[in-house]
Amino acid sequence: MLKNLRLRQKFTILLLVILVFGLGLSGFALSSLLRHNAKNDIAATGIMLMDTMTSVRKYTSTQVNPELIAQLDTKFLPQSVPGYSAREVFEILRNKKPEYKESFYKEATLNPTNLRDKADPFETTIVEKFRKDKTLKEDSGFRSTSGGDIFYVARPLAVTEASCLECHSTPEAAPKSMLDRYGTANGFNWQLNEIVGAQIISVPASQVINKANQSSLVILGIVSAIFVLVIFLVNVFLNYQVIVPLKKITRVAEEVSTGHMEVEFEQLTNDEIGNLAKAFKRMQYSLEMAMKRLKRTST
Repeated sequence: MLKNLRLRQKFTILLLVILVFGLGLSGFALSSLLRHNAKNDIAATGIMLMDTMTSVRKYTSTQVNPELIAQLDTKFLPQSVPGYSAREVFEILRNKKPEYKESFYKEATLNPTNLRDKADPFETTIVEKFRKDKTLKEDSGFRSTSGGDIFYVARPLAVTEASCLECHSTPEAAPKSMLDRYGTANGFNWQLNEIVGAQIISVPASQVINKANQSSLVILGIVSAIFVLVIFLVNVFLNYQVIVPLKKITRVAEEVSTGHMEVEFEQLTNDEIGNLAKAFKRMQYSLEMAMKRLKRTST
């Protein structure tokens, strides 16, 4: 099949094959690299959100709680709880910012007062990882849930304020209004500086994959466009530097083969095509000399 194709067509097919294989290999490599970068970008956003929630917790603990602590004996005010404030602020952010609509924040706790914050088995493994390795400040990865795969970023949640123990040391020390609301079974025996849970930001894994795929498509599109341009330029170069000179040599050779010795092989370059024209020119001269000798001999 290839032997019946013209030289330009063969080069075009070769370049297209290189393009297809190149896009396949680069696509595979890019997919892994861009997915890693997308994961890092989303993780960085998650860390920023967690820093924001930590600031909310700090503000609630140092500014809001002291103002409300006196009322807790008669009425429990969840606004005085740092974890509650952080979660409520995050929900406001989710509803206000479309880019955070599918993000979720949870303070997964091993022994929470509010069972809404109870760590599930997977979250428990994250918390235990932080408890075993106090130097570990961050963890991230993928997990499977009934709603699909998600990507999470987690940080340890430790009891850093002595004021936290006013509600979480023993039931006897806790405000009566809190006991009336949550009971005495959960959320006690915490220790200062103990890691009791983890702050976790999670997003659907599809966000990571889609972001990587979008970047891959853009890059592969640019690479494809550049390669198509290269194919065009190579064809133009091939036409003017190889095919046109070869056609001239072929046409002159055909003229010489029919006895028209007045035509000349024109050497325009010093490359292989030029050397070919030069060789044909020598052959033409030798053939012309041989024909002259043959004529003299015959006469």
